[in-house]
Amino acid sequence: MWIPTEHEKYGVVIAGFRGTVPHGLSLEIGDTVQILEKCDGWYRGFALKNPNIKGIFPSNYIHLKNACVKNKGQFEMVIPTEDSVITEMTSTLRDWGTMWKQLYVRNEGDLFHRLWHIMNEILDLRRQVLVGHLTHDRMKDVKRHITARLDWGNEQLGLDLVPRKEYAMVDPEEISITELYRLMEHRHRKKDTPVPASSHHLFVQMKSLMCSNLGEELEVIFSLFDSKENRPISERFFLRLNRNGLPKCPEKPERHCSLFVDLGSSELRKDIYITVHIIRIGRMGAGEKKNACNVQYRRPFGCAVLSIADLLAGDSKDDLVLKVYMCNTESDWYQIHENIIKKLNARYNLTGSNAGLAVSLQLLHGDIEQIRREYTSMFTHGVSITRKLGFSNIIMPGEMRNDLYITVERGEFEKGGKSVARNVEVTMHVVDSSGQILKDFISFGSGEPPASEYHSFVLYHNNGPRWAELLKLPIPVDKFRGAHIRCEFRHCSTKEKGEKKLFGFSFVPLMQENGRTLPDGTHELIVHKCEENTNLQDSSRYLKLPFSKGIFLGNNSQAVKTTKESFWITSFLCSTKLTQNGDMLDLLKWRTHPDKIAGCLSKLKEIDGSEIVKFLQDTLDTLFGILDENSQKYGSKVFDCLVHIINLLQDSKFHHFKPVMDTYIESHFAGALAYRDLIKVLKWHIDRVTEVELHEHIQEVLKAQEYIFKYIVQSRRLFSIATGGQNEEEFRCCIQELLMSVRFFLSQESKGANALSQLQAVFLSSFPSVYSELLKLFDVREVANLVHDALGSLPTVMHGDESLQAVKLQSIGKTVESHLYTNPDSRYILLPVVLHHLHMHLQEQKDLIMCARILSNIFCLIKKNSSEKSVLEEIDVIVNSLLDILLRTILEITSRPQPSGSAMRLQFQDVTGEFVSCLLSLLRQMTDRHYQQLLDSFSTKEDLRDFLLQIFTVFRILIRPEMFPKDWTVMRLVANNVIITTVLYLSDALRKNFLNENFDYKIWDSYFFLAVIFINQLCLQLEMFTPSKKKKVLEKYGDMRVTMGCEIFSMWQNLGEHKLHFIPALIGPFLEVTLIPQPDLRNVMIPIFHDMMDWEQRRSGNFKQVEAKLIDKLDSLMSEGKGDETYRELFNSIIPLFGPYPSLLKKIERETWRESGVSLIATVTRLMERLLDYRDCMKMGEVDGKKIGCTVSLLNFYKTELNKEEMYIRYIHKLYDLHLKAQNFTEAAYTLLLYDELLEWSDRPLREFLNYPMQTEWQRKEYLHLTIIQNFDRGKCWENGIILCRKIAEQYESYYDYRNLSKMRMMEASLYDKIMDQQRLEPEFFRVGFYGKKFPFFLRNKEFVCRGHDYERLEAFQQRMLNEFPHAIAMQHANQPDETIFQAEAQYLQIYAVTPIPENQEVLQRDGIPDNIKSFYKVNHIWRFRYDRPFHKGTKDKENEFKSLWVERTTLILVQSLPGISRWFEVEKREVVEMSPLENAIEVLENKNLQLRTLISQCQTRQMQNINPLTMCLNGVIDAAVNGGVARYQEAFFIKEYVLNHPEDGEKITRLRELMLEQAQILEFGLAVHEKFVPQDMRPLHKKLVDQFFVMKSSLGIQEFSACVQASPIHFPNGSPRVCRNSIPVSMSPDGARVIPRRSPLSYPAVNRYSSSSLSSQASAEVSNITGQSESSDEVFNMQPSPSTSSLSSTHSASPNVTSSAPSSARASPLLSDKHKHSRDNSCLSPRERPCSAIYPTPSETSQRMLFNHVGDGALPRSDSNLPGPDKAVNTTPSSWSLDSGKEARNTSESGKLISPPVPPRPAQTASPARHIATVSPSPAGRSPMKGSVQSFTPSPVEYHSSGLISNSPVLSGSYSSGISSLSRCSTSETSGFESQGSEQAVTVPSYSVSEEPVRKESKTPPPYSVYERTLKRPVPLPHSLSIPPATDPPALPPKPQLVRPNNLENSSRRTEQVPRPRPLPRKVSQL
Repeated sequence: MWIPTEHEKYGVVIAGFRGTVPHGLSLEIGDTVQILEKCDGWYRGFALKNPNIKGIFPSNYIHLKNACVKNKGQFEMVIPTEDSVITEMTSTLRDWGTMWKQLYVRNEGDLFHRLWHIMNEILDLRRQVLVGHLTHDRMKDVKRHITARLDWGNEQLGLDLVPRKEYAMVDPEEISITELYRLMEHRHRKKDTPVPASSHHLFVQMKSLMCSNLGEELEVIFSLFDSKENRPISERFFLRLNRNGLPKCPEKPERHCSLFVDLGSSELRKDIYITVHIIRIGRMGAGEKKNACNVQYRRPFGCAVLSIADLLAGDSKDDLVLKVYMCNTESDWYQIHENIIKKLNARYNLTGSNAGLAVSLQLLHGDIEQIRREYTSMFTHGVSITRKLGFSNIIMPGEMRNDLYITVERGEFEKGGKSVARNVEVTMHVVDSSGQILKDFISFGSGEPPASEYHSFVLYHNNGPRWAELLKLPIPVDKFRGAHIRCEFRHCSTKEKGEKKLFGFSFVPLMQENGRTLPDGTHELIVHKCEENTNLQDSSRYLKLPFSKGIFLGNNSQAVKTTKESFWITSFLCSTKLTQNGDMLDLLKWRTHPDKIAGCLSKLKEIDGSEIVKFLQDTLDTLFGILDENSQKYGSKVFDCLVHIINLLQDSKFHHFKPVMDTYIESHFAGALAYRDLIKVLKWHIDRVTEVELHEHIQEVLKAQEYIFKYIVQSRRLFSIATGGQNEEEFRCCIQELLMSVRFFLSQESKGANALSQLQAVFLSSFPSVYSELLKLFDVREVANLVHDALGSLPTVMHGDESLQAVKLQSIGKTVESHLYTNPDSRYILLPVVLHHLHMHLQEQKDLIMCARILSNIFCLIKKNSSEKSVLEEIDVIVNSLLDILLRTILEITSRPQPSGSAMRLQFQDVTGEFVSCLLSLLRQMTDRHYQQLLDSFSTKEDLRDFLLQIFTVFRILIRPEMFPKDWTVMRLVANNVIITTVLYLSDALRKNFLNENFDYKIWDSYFFLAVIFINQLCLQLEMFTPSKKKKVLEKYGDMRVTMGCEIFSMWQNLGEHKLHFIPALIGPFLEVTLIPQPDLRNVMIPIFHDMMDWEQRRSGNFKQVEAKLIDKLDSLMSEGKGDETYRELFNSIIPLFGPYPSLLKKIERETWRESGVSLIATVTRLMERLLDYRDCMKMGEVDGKKIGCTVSLLNFYKTELNKEEMYIRYIHKLYDLHLKAQNFTEAAYTLLLYDELLEWSDRPLREFLNYPMQTEWQRKEYLHLTIIQNFDRGKCWENGIILCRKIAEQYESYYDYRNLSKMRMMEASLYDKIMDQQRLEPEFFRVGFYGKKFPFFLRNKEFVCRGHDYERLEAFQQRMLNEFPHAIAMQHANQPDETIFQAEAQYLQIYAVTPIPENQEVLQRDGIPDNIKSFYKVNHIWRFRYDRPFHKGTKDKENEFKSLWVERTTLILVQSLPGISRWFEVEKREVVEMSPLENAIEVLENKNLQLRTLISQCQTRQMQNINPLTMCLNGVIDAAVNGGVARYQEAFFIKEYVLNHPEDGEKITRLRELMLEQAQILEFGLAVHEKFVPQDMRPLHKKLVDQFFVMKSSLGIQEFSACVQASPIHFPNGSPRVCRNSIPVSMSPDGARVIPRRSPLSYPAVNRYSSSSLSSQASAEVSNITGQSESSDEVFNMQPSPSTSSLSSTHSASPNVTSSAPSSARASPLLSDKHKHSRDNSCLSPRERPCSAIYPTPSETSQRMLFNHVGDGALPRSDSNLPGPDKAVNTTPSSWSLDSGKEARNTSESGKLISPPVPPRPAQTASPARHIATVSPSPAGRSPMKGSVQSFTPSPVEYHSSGLISNSPVLSGSYSSGISSLSRCSTSETSGFESQGSEQAVTVPSYSVSEEPVRKESKTPPPYSVYERTLKRPVPLPHSLSIPPATDPPALPPKPQLVRPNNLENSSRRTEQVPRPRPLPRKVSQL
């Protein structure tokens, strides 16, 4: 039986449970569970991570933990009773765990690893806390570490800041909001602005001295030197180095490491230097012989300096090497460091050995205790401490020091009978009173233990040596009296013995007989001469002698005259026990000299403060002793001295002595009667505040009032204890009188900043410190009343002294912070006066920072939910006094501009935040009664209205994101909770007072606006929170959005007919609310939309306003970036709102306006789909086709469906920016043209819009024109730029603006030059189908044609598309997909290349027009594209496939022409026609004949530098014909059976025969030309071609041709007999070319610019499709190749897949039998060269070895079984047919050889309007890059050939395409290496296309196809064997036969001429 658990409520899962039993709950290790019931070893409950799912689990899988239960029963809540830090750690680590994995996924490796280490560290610390064995201090330390790491991790992961108090999380409901704000602010500041350390320390570690010739021990002395004051500021760090320059004691770090401590911030400046002096220990001269003497001397070696500023930049621990310098003369040694600092180069130089000192230096910041904590290892290993000279900036009480610093300065000595100066060494001892030398009291520096004697260094031959060596004598106080210093002077001989001869001594006592120590300063000591053997052990002998030449001992005057030698030392005492001040000694011994008391008290103020604080207790005892004994006489003076000492302790240097004074008062003060005198004197001073001459003195007294009161109170307590409380009433009266004087003094009004106001300010600043003293003697209410009276007496004038007002407020602030105010009894007394002053300051907006602090402190004391009567009364007082002014203050400070400085800005934010927290605290404390009283207090509705507007405005400000830092979610939630509670109270007042006849639009609008922005706050979007955070928020506050939504609905329903005021204004805001994915909120808000539509329908009969507003708002919401990671779910979920949302649609369907309502919903739904796609695309980083296509879709929707002009123009510019980013300059120009066409050339003013300034319509249109021209120029679309240049030039001309007209004409001319001079790549075009429901709406189940990028082939394009759609599947066939693909929940891409069909334009048909011009029209303004698919119809003839090989030709018609505003446009219409095998054959032969004519013509005019292309082409055609090529056509179409079965094809058969005969004629003529130019080494090949040609003729049944060879070359103006049959061939001359009327071909196809979308691609020229329609029979591949094979390959074709219309066999298509697949194996393709197709797979098996030849050459394949095997073998010469045929042909020519991959040939493509092929106009001679020079055909050894078809062997090494490759831009033109010049004559072939019509029509103006792509700039030298010999009389080409073609062939179906689409008339843009 299941029993509810009593104690087992909470536990942790310790073993995973799968929950496989019935009702089992699946659990993972670490889950926390709440237990509800138990039964026989099982628990029933739920995991806290998912409380909705309940189940059972084994009890032994759970580790129970202590917990307390709230709300026992069904909704009970379990809270673990563990340490709150542990709870926080656990929940935080769980949250981090998920995010940590995401860091790995996002590739944020650095943070991933750092967080991992922190998490492990927290887990270790957590274990320590859980074990519970830590000491209290250690536990505190561990918690500090834990919280620091938790905060760091939260900050790094962008999580919320956690408010903590003593390391534990605080519940915001348990503390006041002001306190919460302070905690948050404290943690925020701690995180953001570290407090600069006031104390700094320098760590020095000596590494080594690097020197080449050391050999002697060294002493190194570090110190800090102030170059500004020219004095050392620290003690010395002294260490010894061995002979190798390394520390002598490396095992003792304290001997070579030191910490220079207590450097103030003022000492971190560039004129503080680290000085290093190096002394060597050894011989007198560095170069002396070793055996010269054995005595060791200290001798100068070198010096190094470093500015401490160099360390401030890096704080680096890297070793520094300091240069060591030596002075030029030893006498300058004492100031060498100064010379180096001053850079007096003449006085020093580098040491001879160029020594370097390696040291490690590091600056540490913080007090010494902090350094000990942070650098523990430094102190544990050992480091010596080097102090500052003297006391530090702050003297700490209890610091015991007694250090005498002696600087051995200099000496003046006589020669002593020597011819040279002495080598003087000073030896110093400290001798006690008994004459014994004190041991170990001379310290050379911190790194070395003290010694008993000191030896100075020796300066060679110097009678006036200067040493400047600093020593410290740490002599104990007890040995100080009677001790003296003795200095002995010895001459150091440099002779062999090296003796040190004593010649004199000096001494100085450390203390005088009266107890004063040796005064600080420099002392000139007498040098007493003595003999070498003088015994100085008996000090009594010489102590009676004079020791100084100074004046402080009068009996020395005679002695001074007797000696000329002197010795100078400087002394400086740093002692807490001894004094050098006689006045101080006199005061302390006042009893011995009573007559001097008055003088001593007067001199006390002159004594140095450090002397007074050293003897603070003794001094105070002295003062109160004098006061007790003679208060009448000395009372006033003692009081003054006491004031002086108290004020001395206010100095920051002695601030730390205040506790010493406090201790003295508590424990040592014994003046029980002193209070009378002190009160009397204090009152006397306060009563005389008006006497100006006493002001300065009174000011000092008032500063000291805190301690004066302390002495008064302690004195009175001592008196009460001693007398049992006598005179209590008298004392109270005295105090009352004193405070009366104070009140009078404070009530005096001062005008301006006079002395009285200064006194008042001084008094007020220290007055609050008196409260605690008064409380020791009086009742709390008494003190509160006294203080109330005192503060209440302050003048209320605000225009007085500014500083006084500030101090007054500070005093009130201190009062609020004092212990007196915390007591509720006294607080109620003091609160009114505090609020009064606050109100005055806030009203004047003065001292806001202080006001905010005071208010915060007031509210910190009022806890939440405190229902005590006193608290409620306090809230009453505060509401009445401050609520209104508080609201006004917040409005005022938030409307100010923020200060620019960062410190000021932080202060500004602090003030705002504090006031806000005060307001929230107040509102949270207010109850129903308070609100009711507040609302009742307004006398008029106007006042209530103003108040409500004010508070709603403030709430809107509080909701702003910038109000609190972004990670202050806790604070935001608290604020929102207060706001919604207040709004619920106030909405009732709104309903009662401002409805019906009192309706006020402004206040209701403010209310709704507040409610909407409240709901839309980011911090309330619970869907974005982690599950644990969401759960906590819901438990504490619920979903506040739903609460506010219900309130909106309720208020809306109350409006009644007033709703019309808010339509359509509130549509946008309410729509924004519905975007929130909260079902309850939507259910509440959606009926409002129906209501709006209904009321609008009633008012105006439609709801156009609703519709317009809805659409505008939808777009702005998207552009504002609503949503985040979950935006897709968020937006998808709103679509049902406008689609099948039950409640809204049902309501609409019941209305009379049902149709328009449903229509509105449909429109909005479509817009939503596009906007969602737009958001989806814009989220991606880089610009791609998807973004552009999406923008185009949206732009067109706004234009066509919504007619939203402004939105349309905005999206034009968004699209323009996208194009610029993607460098689609042509598309960018077309896009901007859309806006340009909306404008006219008028002077109408336009407003400022987007980035356009306010200007006239003419100016904006001019700017747009120039921008568009610039983009057309960058996109190489110069023809379009020229049209715009003309348009703008017309405008300039009409305004007579000739300056700009000239510029425009020059620009137009430059564009013409670029057309002729610059290379343009023809892009390829690709058809892309997007199938499946997973594609965005604007792509779904649609097909597009895309304009490729430069050099982009099919494989690259396909890869790009797959990268843009990474989840898409590439379809492997070209067939139209079925319905299952359309409806699939997936993405399918179908991609293949298509051929552009240019519009019929005159320019493509005219002769003599350069290819540079024609190439533009072939790939621009294209509406139609086609691709061909070969297939077999009927029974397939295995002997001759051509009989059944049909071609399916598909024509795609776009909605807009390419290029346009996008690189891709949608296909609007498909047309599919079938071409019969016969028509296919005709087209192939026409193409080949055209190619032959072109090459022959080029060769005749010497346009080809190399004859190879012609050789290849002839070889390919003849070879194919001989081996059965054309015969296959004969077998297929000329047999009787075919003619009888197809009587309708009679004319076509005739045409085919014509073409065969014509080909034979052309070949004969071509061989004649070839013979003329063929090089000698290629004669055998030519002979073979001639022989094979006769075989070919015989196979065609041709015996001979009629004599048709003329003497001169005949050109082919029309290119093909098909066109020439109705016209006589014309031989055009250059003169003839001029006769043709010139008409510019440029026409601007404006229709190009309106488009829904298109895909980008690089066009595949139609030749790729021409390549394969004739080679479909099996025999094609069984032909035996000749030594040089060729194929129908296009330099413009895309990959051999559906891109091409080649027969499937050529592409290994499954449509053909396996026996044709052998070609892959025979051709030995490399993997890269092998054609790969997304449509046709590459076959892997070979069923039969087959031979292939290049077909489509105009010759049909023929099989000869009698040929021997070797002849049938495939020639190893690779074919020129390739994947990237355009590029590879170029590459092969550049490499110097014809190396093309052997791939099966492509069949020739049928001519159509998309394929207009023309030969290049031949030129008699090419022009080299040098103008005017004609390039000779003779090769030059010095010329360099950049590309060309060059063979290094007499035998051709490769085949040349006999298809139409030679028509490509990168074949013939590159082989010639010349730029074509002169009059160009062209041969054109009429083209046709097949459509549904059965009759072929003849194209009237077939545009020709360009031959040239580019011309080479440098001529190409050829091997002699390949050079074309110059010929003056080339043979002529026979005339084309004038055969009439049958009509039915002419009328073969073709799509009718495209009629230009009507474009909507441009509309005027209103003020845009």
